[in-house]
Amino acid sequence: MNALKAWIQRYQLASLVLLTVLLAVVLPLALDIFRLNLVGKYLTYAFVAIGLVMVWGYGGVLSLGQGVFFGLGGYAMAMFLKLEASDPISTKIQSTPGIPDFMDWNQITELPAFWVPFKSLPFTLAAVIVVPTLLAWVISFAMFKRRVGGVYFAIITQAVALICTVLIIGQQGYTGGVNGMTDLKTLWGWDTRTDSAKYILYYVCVALLIGSIVLCRWVQTGKVGTLLLAMRDKEDRVRFSGYDVANFKVFTFCLAAALSGIGGALFSLQVGFMSPSFVGIVPSIEMVIYAAVGGRMSLVGAVYGTLLVNAGKTLFSESFPEMWLFLMAGLFIGVTMAFPMGLAGLWESHIVPWWQGLRAARRLASAKAPRGSVAAPVAPAAAEAAPSCAVRPDLPDGVSRQGI
Repeated sequence: MNALKAWIQRYQLASLVLLTVLLAVVLPLALDIFRLNLVGKYLTYAFVAIGLVMVWGYGGVLSLGQGVFFGLGGYAMAMFLKLEASDPISTKIQSTPGIPDFMDWNQITELPAFWVPFKSLPFTLAAVIVVPTLLAWVISFAMFKRRVGGVYFAIITQAVALICTVLIIGQQGYTGGVNGMTDLKTLWGWDTRTDSAKYILYYVCVALLIGSIVLCRWVQTGKVGTLLLAMRDKEDRVRFSGYDVANFKVFTFCLAAALSGIGGALFSLQVGFMSPSFVGIVPSIEMVIYAAVGGRMSLVGAVYGTLLVNAGKTLFSESFPEMWLFLMAGLFIGVTMAFPMGLAGLWESHIVPWWQGLRAARRLASAKAPRGSVAAPVAPAAAEAAPSCAVRPDLPDGVSRQGI
């Protein structure tokens, strides 16, 4: 039993089970399909927040360009969906049927070569992970091998986000430009706009999110996680111990990029469009805020932080359309000042000690409480006069002799 408890505490299974029940049972029963679809959209951002917990919380490397990888995964999936929506029958009114509408508007008469592989769903699913991971490897390998880190790395990732945004907007004929890719309706003929499809996509998102948390937790509890924490606190000591610090940072950064790409692909499926507004600097900083509010050392806390910030954004924008930005700024500043370690830090510093104190008080009270009436002690004389009912060891089982 103690080993089981230690295993549960090590992998934080209790908090993970609670999160799973909330996402898979409570919210679908409590919300209508419109609100549940909003929650599904929020959960796609949680993939980025989980990756930031790994690369920032454990690796000590702050990235302000995670929106790039989210956007690359989203654009990869959107390209497949756009090609499926641009069949010759649906685009027969175009001057060149069979290509996306924004290409026809920009006088492109032939499908570009780099678009052709995205007609295959298996290739698209692989590209959702491989393309962001490959870009992350190029950036991180070039930077970490030269020991570039801290604020300099954060600025470089911001520059990458800006470059990608300008590139996507500038190549309007190939990417849809500032409008992005819209009218994404079907996946292999399956209409993703129906209520049943939205429920299925929501549960797929929840399942992949829980799986990502389990994967990251497995990394954290292993040797790599220990070295990441050591590098975050004493990088030089780890380097002098013979470890290549750069390789571990590259691995973590690529893992975060892959998770972000998965989130972007799920976003394109659930929302039905992808635009450069999710690639730039502003969304990347917002994603860092999700992890900060939830707690940059907590995988589960990052999900709660994402849900809280986006739910607050939706609530404030609906109820106070003229001042919701000020309310969101107040939320960020208040959480940062009151709970510097995020929601997870609040749980560890207040809720857990309170619960442990409550359990200790209950145990103490039960120990002091009487356990029932106690029989009066028997006098020695009466004890000698009372017949003995003990079972003699030399007698058969179940046989006793009284008075012996």
